[in-house]
Amino acid sequence: MSWLLLSCAIASEVGGTLSLRVAATGRRAFYGVVAGGYLMAFVFLSASLAMGMPLGVAYGIWTAVGIVLTVLLSKLLFGESLTAVMGLGIALIVGGVLLIELGAAV
Repeated sequence: MSWLLLSCAIASEVGGTLSLRVAATGRRAFYGVVAGGYLMAFVFLSASLAMGMPLGVAYGIWTAVGIVLTVLLSKLLFGESLTAVMGLGIALIVGGVLLIELGAAV
């Protein structure tokens, strides 16, 4: 259940962040979606932690997956750039989170 809650936290945060991009281009009504998305992200993250997920693991996965999804969806939805250097950065972030996850299992 904690993984499902963490997935909901990630989806809420990514949705809020993508809505922030839309709101910043003049569609101010999306600021409500931004606030709701971020609020729900913290509610779901908190619930995941309450279910026993370690903070370091939850936060690492939440941020890494959030970054990757935001970059990929920004490319798809808004035509933003995604360079090879950015791809390397994403790989390093994912690798770092995997190391944290492996370290927590030891």
